[in-house]
Amino acid sequence: MNLANEKRSAMELIRRYVLFLVGLFVASMGVAFSTKAGLGTSPVASVPYSVSLVNDRLSFGGWLNLLSLIQIIIQVVLMKGKCNYLEISVQTVLAFVYGYLTNLSVWLIRNICVTSYTARFAFMLLGCAILALGIWIQLKGAVAMLPGEAMNRAISKVSGFRYENVKIFFDILYITVSSVICLIFIGKLKGVREGSIIAAVLVGSIIKLYNKAFDKYFVKQK
Repeated sequence: MNLANEKRSAMELIRRYVLFLVGLFVASMGVAFSTKAGLGTSPVASVPYSVSLVNDRLSFGGWLNLLSLIQIIIQVVLMKGKCNYLEISVQTVLAFVYGYLTNLSVWLIRNICVTSYTARFAFMLLGCAILALGIWIQLKGAVAMLPGEAMNRAISKVSGFRYENVKIFFDILYITVSSVICLIFIGKLKGVREGSIIAAVLVGSIIKLYNKAFDKYFVKQK
């Protein structure tokens, strides 16, 4: 009986990780669509994307990996002896997977041409919807957090500030840093534009809609 329970537990854990990885890929496609629109990507991806426009030593996904490592180091420093190193190890692996999936997603839609502002705006909205879906799937997997969100959680625990307020602060910080990088080195806003602001507001609202639709569907099934 115990063996059967252990097998069920193992299969459930595998299912959750598979679901989480699917969510990672879907989220990376959302970032790719937002990037293709050229109206600014999501706040957390805006810094590595802006840096990739200035310095091509690493790809967009490579700079995203580097930011993830910085976020992981911040967690370790803040949590000190209370740090869950198994979770940190999982975060590190998933962060690199996400970075490479982002590169793959950008490559997959490389031949799509978007010229008019209307089409670019539509791509940006589609990117928000896809990104929100990816995050929602990750939440349903419920096995891990990406470094950016986990860092916000660690700062919230240590400082006593609400998680939502910490997230808002860092979203604003990412957009500000990206804007400064673009203005100094490119002379115009490219990695950050109206799409970044819209994504910061819209993605969370779309996730709520997915939750409502999911709950409504299963309530009907019952």
